Amino acid sequence: MTTSKFNSRAANKSENSANDKTLNTDMVLTDTLLTVANLSITTQAGALLVDDLSYELKSGQTLAVVGESGSGKSIASLALLGLLPESLTINGEVTLVGVGSLQIANDSTRNRSLREIRGQRIGMVFQEPMTALNPLHTVEKQIAESLRLNGIPKKQWHAQTIALLHDVNISNPEDKLSRYPHELSGGQRQRVMIAMALAQQPDILIADEPTTALDVTLQHEILTLLDTLKRDRNMAMILISHDLNLVRRYSDEIIVMRQGQTIEQGNTLAIFSYPKAEYTRTLMNQDFGQALNISNNDAVEKQTPVLKVNNLQVKFSIEKSFFGTTTRWFDAVTDIDMHLYTGQALGIIGESGSGKTTIALALSQLLTNQARVSGQVLVNGQDITKLSKTALSQFRAQIQMVFQDPFASINPRMTVMQIIEEGLLVQGIDKATRIKAVLDSLQTVHLPADFIERYPHELSGGQRQRVALARALVMQPRLLILDEPTSALDSTTQVTVVNLLREIQQKLDISYVFISHDLKVVRALCQHIMVLKDGICIESGATEDVFNQPQHPYAQRLLQAGLL
Repeated sequence: MTTSKFNSRAANKSENSANDKTLNTDMVLTDTLLTVANLSITTQAGALLVDDLSYELKSGQTLAVVGESGSGKSIASLALLGLLPESLTINGEVTLVGVGSLQIANDSTRNRSLREIRGQRIGMVFQEPMTALNPLHTVEKQIAESLRLNGIPKKQWHAQTIALLHDVNISNPEDKLSRYPHELSGGQRQRVMIAMALAQQPDILIADEPTTALDVTLQHEILTLLDTLKRDRNMAMILISHDLNLVRRYSDEIIVMRQGQTIEQGNTLAIFSYPKAEYTRTLMNQDFGQALNISNNDAVEKQTPVLKVNNLQVKFSIEKSFFGTTTRWFDAVTDIDMHLYTGQALGIIGESGSGKTTIALALSQLLTNQARVSGQVLVNGQDITKLSKTALSQFRAQIQMVFQDPFASINPRMTVMQIIEEGLLVQGIDKATRIKAVLDSLQTVHLPADFIERYPHELSGGQRQRVALARALVMQPRLLILDEPTSALDSTTQVTVVNLLREIQQKLDISYVFISHDLKVVRALCQHIMVLKDGICIESGATEDVFNQPQHPYAQRLLQAGLL
């Protein structure tokens, strides 16, 4: 960190913090920004969530904390900022250069003592920007809030907001200022989150799963961006991820955690060259297995396809006249054809904005009135685009959808029983039959029967995804549309869910349309694949044929990036 940066911060904040007076001297003496010693976090019941975690973070360094869900990697970083519930007991010592020991233990003085640290010394980029950003405020207003907290004069907010959006490589930043989070792509939302964190000029940036919901090319773009910004601003970074292979090229040091324990810790190159722990080796080499061998023989070809799509086109209104008539349309999906037979899985891949989820919503008839949809969508020979609302409501049992984020797509106030039986209630099924169907569905997804009384917040990410899957399966559909069902899960849980989906596919003879940015998962589950770019299918065919010999240059680049 340069001395000039600290002098500037001290001048801006002298009224708020006396600690800034010693900042420059400390930085000359040492390049260690943060020291964490013997950090432990315990629940009221005595369960140890983090056990004796220790590390040093130096200026310009990236420390990756890796582990599966429940390993303690996120809460160990939230503890630094005092963002954990008061019910947890936190012990250990955290020292920040220029400040000294941080008050991380739960008591009445914690929030007051850490107020000057949050954002201004330690910034954070959260995992899901759609949840972390305020849906009611524009991009400009949300970044301006961070600038205000940093003491920037109001007359400079507009110019500095544009500069920050430039820094995070958002094209046409002036055009994005008045937009709301839902009007941005996943990659743009993540960049806005990073810009908000950078607005307060932190010395340390905590990036908590910053690429979880992004496609393979965007994952590398965001991590490259973070790495570049770290060097340009001479920050340090704590990179939290469940993907050990992804952080390989972006970190200097790695801590591998499991169930709160530090399994392995050290230089990134050394750990990848000579991993000491079996668990580390397992994370490096996850085996997703192989897709079921379902051939397209003549007998199958003579069947009525479970799904047949002809010339599907989707347009969105992007400009209206004074009287509300659309004057300009955006072509989201153009001339898509597909067919899918019983027991087969079709994978749809492509970058963010390629039209993958739009196709899923069009197949499910879940697009808003702002979309113009044309073409045929035949499910078991029935053109569902021609059905009335009443007829479609009854027909929905045959086509179900599992969404990307189970925590957002299921009602947090409902029990597991209420969540899964909801569709059966709509169909008018009696209570005894509903209970049996719910229990059978839970058994299918390998969840115990006593889960019916639990609420979503009492479940892990993998368990919530199984509940979402059970909710769809309870309707006994012929076609299941899965939109990024494993993106928010760690690699170990991903393997479990993929094996479960393959088992269900074989057991129930169900067909999948599987949308994902994780090419290894697609390859392990799907017999056929479609590659999208800008709403157009640029290549399709048998999965192994496309993976082994992609013809289109874009498909070649995408597959190469995804299989690194």
